[in-house]
Amino acid sequence: MTIITVTAPAGRLGLPQRRRLAESLTDAVLEPEVGQHVPAARMGFQVHFHDLPSDCMAIGGRLLCDQDPPRDIITVNIAVMNAAWPAELRAEVIRNVLARLAEACGMPAPSPTWWVNFEIIDEGSWGSRGGVLSILQLLDSGVFTPARTDAIRAAIKSPA
Repeated sequence: MTIITVTAPAGRLGLPQRRRLAESLTDAVLEPEVGQHVPAARMGFQVHFHDLPSDCMAIGGRLLCDQDPPRDIITVNIAVMNAAWPAELRAEVIRNVLARLAEACGMPAPSPTWWVNFEIIDEGSWGSRGGVLSILQLLDSGVFTPARTDAIRAAIKSPA
């Protein structure tokens, strides 16, 4: 249902930080997506951590390995199924993710060189379980609030 990919320079995020982020980033997206905190919904979320060597990341046209001191760059890509994602809700998710990242890194605020991309996967373009999935198939699972269910049905223009 949702994939969160965190890309950072190798060694930037240690095992304790990744453990914390696996849970907190899931919650940062889960609650706005389904409208409530539901532990059963966690199984529909994956968090992937990608560590890249400093000679495989650049900012400002310069490799991190060539910067002194190197910049603290992290990108987070969030891929969600098509649903009701108005700009305010996407902004809430992005703020949540940046705040959780800052907390896990022991920083008072997110770095200006941390970027979050929010991607909505079109209906009919998400596959799992041997086939193509639709958010509509998940609405009767009991994890979505009635308000989120109604908003999603309206956004996808599906009958109840």
